Amino acid sequence: MFAAAGSSEAATAGPGVGVHLRLSGRPTWGANLAVVAYTTAEARGQVLLALGEAADQLALALACLAEAFEQLDDNSAEELEAGLFGPVQAAYGRAMRTYSEFVDRHGLADRVFEPRSAGVRSQGAKVFIERAIEATGQADHGIAVLQDSMLPVEAGDAALRAGLSEVRELIGGLPMQGRKVLRTLGR
Repeated sequence: MFAAAGSSEAATAGPGVGVHLRLSGRPTWGANLAVVAYTTAEARGQVLLALGEAADQLALALACLAEAFEQLDDNSAEELEAGLFGPVQAAYGRAMRTYSEFVDRHGLADRVFEPRSAGVRSQGAKVFIERAIEATGQADHGIAVLQDSMLPVEAGDAALRAGLSEVRELIGGLPMQGRKVLRTLGR
């Protein structure tokens, strides 16, 4: 345990995950100081975990959009493809490439990404589009939290940071575009 002289703060090593800040004898697990990695390998593992979770959300969005596409008329399907499916597909591809290139550059263990299920087809196109919008929002939030954590700077590299930024750029406008698609359904 480390303690600053004359303070009630202490840092303790957690269960093999990182160093946790302790204030007044209680561990704090706030959003800003959740886990501070104490080795580069663990930090890189956290980067891959967060990026993998974002990629999983984008895979869910793709599955939902593909299902919605099948249920729409031609005009609505074309609008869905241009406004949502294309950007999500590009973001998913970029996230996967960023993940695999980071793994390769640093000799880390890779993982297999499984296809996601959109759910029961009877939910309808609107529900699938709403789920896709939510999933892309979660992916964007997850990458934003990762970027804010400074792990990509401390344990990553320029290519990782560029890939994360590009994924966020690709999906940044999707909630607004998704609402536009939803407003025009059936017109």
